[in-house]
Amino acid sequence: MNIELIAKICHNVNKAYCESQNDFSQSSWEEAPEWQKSSAISGVQYHLENEVTPEMSHENWLKQKLDEGWVYGKEKNPELKTHPCIMRYDELPKYQRTKDALFKSVVDSFK
Repeated sequence: MNIELIAKICHNVNKAYCESQNDFSQSSWEEAPEWQKSSAISGVQYHLENEVTPEMSHENWLKQKLDEGWVYGKEKNPELKTHPCIMRYDELPKYQRTKDALFKSVVDSFK
């Protein structure tokens, strides 16, 4: 199974969903920074190795971000390591929770 290809598909589905919500901030996979690609690949591996709910997916992502020194910030800023999703899953806006559900659905389609 090509984990990087699955991560790329997840990234592109997320980008398409964001654009459907008038959020055009997501870059293409080819232009995405390495930290973002690594995060997607790690998420795919976690999903393939475990039975995961969208909440568990977010908690895994959150733990990874906190371990890397990221903190909550109103704007995502890789240089400052701030991200608006550094919070518990149940505190996330529906828009963000939907992205976790989409990620799970894409990975599950390859199981």
